[in-house]
Amino acid sequence: MALLSRRTLAAVGLAAAGAAAPLAAQNPSPSPVTVGGVIYAQWSTQLDSLSPANNFDITRAYVNAIGRFNGGIMTRVTLDVYHDADATAGGALLYRLKYAYAGWTPNGSPFTFRFGLTQTPYIDWEEQLWDYRMQGPVPVDRNSYMSSSDFGLAVDGSFNHEMFNFQAMVLNGENYNKTPGDNHKDFAARASVRLLETDETSRVGGLRVTGYAQVGTPTSGGTRNRFIGEVSYRSKEVLLAGEFVSTKDTVTNPAKISTTGSILSAYGWVKIPASPLAVIARVDIADPNTCSPATPPVASCPAAAGYDKRTTIIGGLSYQLSPNVRLLADIDRTSYQTPPATAAPKTTTMALFQTQFTF
Repeated sequence: MALLSRRTLAAVGLAAAGAAAPLAAQNPSPSPVTVGGVIYAQWSTQLDSLSPANNFDITRAYVNAIGRFNGGIMTRVTLDVYHDADATAGGALLYRLKYAYAGWTPNGSPFTFRFGLTQTPYIDWEEQLWDYRMQGPVPVDRNSYMSSSDFGLAVDGSFNHEMFNFQAMVLNGENYNKTPGDNHKDFAARASVRLLETDETSRVGGLRVTGYAQVGTPTSGGTRNRFIGEVSYRSKEVLLAGEFVSTKDTVTNPAKISTTGSILSAYGWVKIPASPLAVIARVDIADPNTCSPATPPVASCPAAAGYDKRTTIIGGLSYQLSPNVRLLADIDRTSYQTPPATAAPKTTTMALFQTQFTF
């Protein structure tokens, strides 16, 4: 009887092992690669009678494939779907690479190294601070002073639970959506110090002082410099931030007078307690100072040039429908010191309903 019991137990064990093998095959280890994305969709209407518009649109869509592997290795490829500005494409939605890079974080190191088509040091950080990329680009991107992505070699560092963090990069400087350019390269770096803690512990949380510098030479020769100083306070319920941007651009081929531009921007949001609602606001005063000063006037820079300051005011109400869906109703109004074109209005006002879907 004891022998029979042992044989029975052995048979049961073998059967269980045989059943476990198919189950293991049905539940393989998780893939090191994850795929996700974000879609920005909107309805907008132009409130100025001189140029009425009323449209539904997809302003941007991204598809991300991120891989995380042993040894601190990671990879990222991001597909960018965008509206083509070239009239030959009829304004169709096209696609291009936004990011394509490999990264390495040595074991126990505070540094991460990235190589390829990767994030530039400032815009990626400010978009996380502002948290409303769905409304539109941040000030330096909206005014075409820099891009969120470029080809190059970068290093990130974080110390003492994000009390201090930085990003530095050697980059082409011509942005991810243009030809890489000649042998000139730019150097860019951002550093951020937390002076006071809040309940927001990320790299943008707390009371912070942040500085950014970029120096380089465009493909045509000359100067391309960007300097930014920012003070920000962010908790889980409130954001208040102000920044000053100084730019200098000189093109030597063909020769062009140096232009020193500036942006003064203040923005923030407040979440309504015990509610999915938040109020957002932003003011940008951008002065490209194009062709000014021009003494004496030259053909490429007439004496009347330089009156190109523009002020943008944004205000709206957002609603967090779910962790994956955010809605925003807002007004985007830009006033021009001088109209951008003949017979154009000095003020353009857009009413927008915007959505952000993440997956």
